[in-house]
Amino acid sequence: METRILGRTGRTVSVIGLGTWQLGADWGDVSDDDAREVLDASVEGGVTLFDTADVYGDGRSETLIGDYLAARPGLDVTVATKMGRREEQSAANFTLAKFREWTDRSRRNLRMDTLHLVQLHCPPTSVVSSDAVYDALDALVEEGAIAAYGLSVETVGEALAAMERPGVATVQIILNAFRLKPLEDVLPAARRTGMGIIARVPLASGLLSGRYTEDTAFPENDHRNFNRTGAAFDVGETFSGVDFEEGVAAAREFADLVAATPSAHGLTPAQAALAWLAQEDGVSTVIPGARSAQQARANAKAGSAPFLGTDFGRGIAQIYDRHFRGSVHHRW
Repeated sequence: METRILGRTGRTVSVIGLGTWQLGADWGDVSDDDAREVLDASVEGGVTLFDTADVYGDGRSETLIGDYLAARPGLDVTVATKMGRREEQSAANFTLAKFREWTDRSRRNLRMDTLHLVQLHCPPTSVVSSDAVYDALDALVEEGAIAAYGLSVETVGEALAAMERPGVATVQIILNAFRLKPLEDVLPAARRTGMGIIARVPLASGLLSGRYTEDTAFPENDHRNFNRTGAAFDVGETFSGVDFEEGVAAAREFADLVAATPSAHGLTPAQAALAWLAQEDGVSTVIPGARSAQQARANAKAGSAPFLGTDFGRGIAQIYDRHFRGSVHHRW
């Protein structure tokens, strides 16, 4: 597994991390035993970054990770958590007092005195540009509650605004073969500034695995069912905001591209999608989720895949232009 420095945190992490939304909620049921097997398989595959949030299962994901790492005190894993989505999304809630409350809860859940990385969890745009918010985050660093902070954002504009702040260590943004806009400005800015970029939703909520058909059904408690129109949160978090049927058609073309690329031979479409992302200059780490140990193992293998080449990237751009540029590019 290749490793990189995670932006201004100074921490070395694997290029393929583990997103743990699935271990909390909103992806169907994942038992505690299955969750621990996912963590085990990821670590065995060389993963050294777990990304979580206080809102995933109302703390369940954090608690599972905290218990797992407490039982393995010698394990060198960076934990990135998030805060800010457990209460009303009002700028008035993004205060030092609230930050202390939220991080204290995460510290208890994760069994950590100092959190490695805390990210504001897709806050309102006004929060991204607030001097007082960054002053409060700096105070948490000075107090020793957190070692570093970053932002998880919805839009390219928010990412670029966050990157102007000297205390911001990382920016997390949706980036995948069906959401290419961050390639234009966010990654070049990251290369200039040394910003850590965490690419989330790298498989477009599973579309890029190529396993879905137009008739695929998802459980009632799976966001791929209940959030397709953005009823619960930003629709861009579900299938990257693309129409499901259009996404299935594009995923078939992506699978054909993988099959036609000699350097991708032996890779599944999901592994090729992850490897391509991890090989983009400016990306620090990619955080696919996993609901089973088998998925976690397969994802980790993408971190040592051969270079897929510029023709592969051009093929992705052509698929994107045909299917999504008109409907997605201007939105986020």
